[in-house]
Amino acid sequence: MVKLSAELIEQAAQYTNPVRDRELDLRGYKIPVLENLGATLDQFDTIDFSDNEVRKLDGFPLLRRLKTLLMNNNRICRIGENLEQSLPSLRELVLTNNSIQELGDLDPLASVKTLTLLSLLKNPVTNKKHYRLYVINKIPQIRVLDFQKVKLKERQEAEKMFRGKRGVQLAKDMARRSKTFTPGVAAQPEKRRTGPSQADVEAIKHAIANASSLAEVERLKGMLQAGQIPGRDPRQDGVNNGDQGEEEDMEDEPHENGS
Repeated sequence: MVKLSAELIEQAAQYTNPVRDRELDLRGYKIPVLENLGATLDQFDTIDFSDNEVRKLDGFPLLRRLKTLLMNNNRICRIGENLEQSLPSLRELVLTNNSIQELGDLDPLASVKTLTLLSLLKNPVTNKKHYRLYVINKIPQIRVLDFQKVKLKERQEAEKMFRGKRGVQLAKDMARRSKTFTPGVAAQPEKRRTGPSQADVEAIKHAIANASSLAEVERLKGMLQAGQIPGRDPRQDGVNNGDQGEEEDMEDEPHENGS
């Protein structure tokens, strides 16, 4: 990995790109951290950080001129707060092929009111339910998302889904449940049991030991695969296999229409 030093910035390629913007090329240096960008003297409209090892999008000084930031093929999993204060003219942000996991991790971009193009292609977050509608709601001025124009129908759907107090709460719930781990915050212990208790194990051993035929063994095997414990009331199996927790999770899930 290479430290992003003032010397590296001064030696990097600088040119006028096809859209006549001044661009600084910092591709492929395996840079892990964004720093020392004051050395650019705010002379560039575009900075290309593609193909590096950056994990967090932050560390910018005040760069009034910067309009386009190319961060594809990095390892970004977090976005810093208050980007709009450092990059007041940022219009295009390309984060293709990074590691952003959750919808809540995108919330810092909501304050960047100048942002009109955003790419999150090949990030795990794009597989989340209602991903596009969530982004459109958080960044209403966005025009192009993942290189697809935001359609009027999508704006209307986002407005309907997140309308009113229920919609606001829905957005908060989606973001809160999906926040990634924050350094310094202790992880909550797992409460749901993931395997049989000691009593269950003894019941299984007893049932198999007393099986009178191969068919009986096969039947017991089928019960176990179905999550049933031999010798126990099947109505209790749901509790012991975590179904109760799943039902509670479903009750906590907000409805798609915000009700």
